[in-house]
Amino acid sequence: MNTPAHIVVNLLVLGKEETKGAIAPAAVGGLLPDLPMMVFYVHAKIFSGISEQVIWNHTYHAAGWQTFFDLFNSLPLIALGYTGARLAGGKRLAVLFAGMALHCLGDLLLHHDDAHRHLFPLSDWRFSSPVSYWDPQHFGHIAGPLEAAAVVAGCGFLLKRYRSPKARLLVAALATAYAVYWGYVAVVWM
Repeated sequence: MNTPAHIVVNLLVLGKEETKGAIAPAAVGGLLPDLPMMVFYVHAKIFSGISEQVIWNHTYHAAGWQTFFDLFNSLPLIALGYTGARLAGGKRLAVLFAGMALHCLGDLLLHHDDAHRHLFPLSDWRFSSPVSYWDPQHFGHIAGPLEAAAVVAGCGFLLKRYRSPKARLLVAALATAYAVYWGYVAVVWM
């Protein structure tokens, strides 16, 4: 799933307004597993001037980058963080780690060739899902539009659920970021 979609799912599942202070950590938990990928892309595209084809066919697969990505997608490390947060009484931090775990579970279902090592550092195993959120060879032509529809519906639901202007602004920002992302995809990758 694309990052805004992960954040929308996290807000739907974990970001209840009546759960004091849960909205921001749920959103950040949806973002953090993809943050290394964003750093990678900005570094490769803007600072190194690498072409899209080289970025995704070669640089992305470099061992150092893969380790960087997988540190933020490691269910054992996330479980340690969650357990530590719960033991310390950090409810918001626990929601953040729960959001990271939810993000990783979504990725398990929707990544094929670009699957993460979700059991890192305990194992180098990767689950290659039969479904990809983007690759048409693995139903991406179906999963992508379904994701887009789910994001639109999820944002609509969240706008009705949330009463706080800040929470509603967050949802509007997510919808805008998602639209901008698809505009970028249309210009750069299609």
